[in-house]
Amino acid sequence: MTDTRHKDVWMGIDLGTQSVRALAVTDDGHVLGRGSAPLTGRRDGNRHEQLPADWWEGTRAAVRRTLRTLSAARVRGVAVCATSGTVLLTDPRGNPLTPALMYDDGRAAGEAREAQESGAEVWRTLGHRIQPTWALAKLLWLTRTEREERRDGAASRLKGARVCHQADFITTRLVGHPVPTDSSHALKTGYDLHTRAWPTAVHDRLGLSRLDFPDVVVPGTGLGTVCAEAAAGTGLAEGTPVIAGMTDGCAAQLGSGAWGVGQWNTVLGTTLVLKGVTAEPLHDPAGVLYNHRSPDGHWLPGGASSVGAGALTRAFPGADLARLDRLAAEHEPASVVTYPLVSRGERFPFLAADAEPFVLGRPADDGDRHASLLQGVALVERLCLAYIRFLGAPARSPIAFTGGATSSPYWNQLRADVLGLTATVPEHTDSALGMAVLAAYGVRAGGESSLLPTVRGMVRVRTILDPRPRISARFAGPFVTLVDALERRGWLPAETAAYAREHG
Repeated sequence: MTDTRHKDVWMGIDLGTQSVRALAVTDDGHVLGRGSAPLTGRRDGNRHEQLPADWWEGTRAAVRRTLRTLSAARVRGVAVCATSGTVLLTDPRGNPLTPALMYDDGRAAGEAREAQESGAEVWRTLGHRIQPTWALAKLLWLTRTEREERRDGAASRLKGARVCHQADFITTRLVGHPVPTDSSHALKTGYDLHTRAWPTAVHDRLGLSRLDFPDVVVPGTGLGTVCAEAAAGTGLAEGTPVIAGMTDGCAAQLGSGAWGVGQWNTVLGTTLVLKGVTAEPLHDPAGVLYNHRSPDGHWLPGGASSVGAGALTRAFPGADLARLDRLAAEHEPASVVTYPLVSRGERFPFLAADAEPFVLGRPADDGDRHASLLQGVALVERLCLAYIRFLGAPARSPIAFTGGATSSPYWNQLRADVLGLTATVPEHTDSALGMAVLAAYGVRAGGESSLLPTVRGMVRVRTILDPRPRISARFAGPFVTLVDALERRGWLPAETAAYAREHG
């Protein structure tokens, strides 16, 4: 048994939708403490808001629970990740002026179109499109809503308001004053990762120049240290370094161990997210993929599909999925091909707002139907990787699997078979682990060397899955069938479909 009593400890904090999670991890990847606290919000149609004060209360509780069996003095650094695109406005001291519009709040559709048009040349260079759920569109919506509510001519309370991402709110509380944001959370607010500057001309055209956009630093940069008030609230030692984090998706990738150039991580939960590492930014003319920047200089392209495990719970609510997995093993491949969208519309590897789930044929029984759903997600995952190669990026073994779906050993092996790639499943799949890794890197390396050695030291692999060639060969036909069906419906571009059929 490994003696961890004298090892340094690093803490990662992950602000999700339903909870705040914290993890205390040693240099060699042993988890010494974990804690969580629930979060709630307000959902109404395409509206999704949370109160920032709840984030701080959740963080205090989660950190205290993590430290129950651990001396706070051993925590050498802390970093925070949060949902991508979640934003609010605060006063200059960091006090909220608005509710937080969450990552999937979709009220800013018109503002997204205007922001896209106003900065079309900038976004074309960066290789992405401004979407309704992006923070830049939400900021425009917030300021316009404020103006409409104050038609009496009174001075706007938002004049000089500070732009604040979800993680910024917590790091501000930890340090005791507003701090810079990181380039990862700033990406969906329009930050230019190439010039490393805010697009002020676009802000002027959109009427956002009156807002205070924060300074931006590279993830892994020191932001300050835990102040006395935060120490009293969380149990962390006063003076503990606070390190700039990344979005939860990037944090999950970091915690997966897939950090070498050419490696990819698929996060399979309710939906499917694919993220990888490339030496240069990956340009996508369709704008369905966008690039984050790694703390050590590489690029982190990724995209999010609308297929995923959510299709299983919708098809078999409350079912014993382990039993269904055993039945599915008798159907390789299933008698039908399923496109298992969780909700209307697809985002990656193609953009189709009108895409809907479909089944080609009639399944024989529940086992056959369940098998077609598992296989359908894996086939779309394969199409995503084909699209990555189509854009010119390497995508090779091993691929890392993370997310809630990794609790199914059968599905893990099936996905490796369908992809034809060796897969790894880490011992811990928390985004908070990625932030613990980044905290260690930021404190020890100061952001001036490769992050890979820290990743390899702290991310422990639980399972290695090699594809079974005999099983893999069975899915060549279903893959082409799905590609043909997506192209026939006008969703998948012909050029992408042709490449996938030949090289996928």
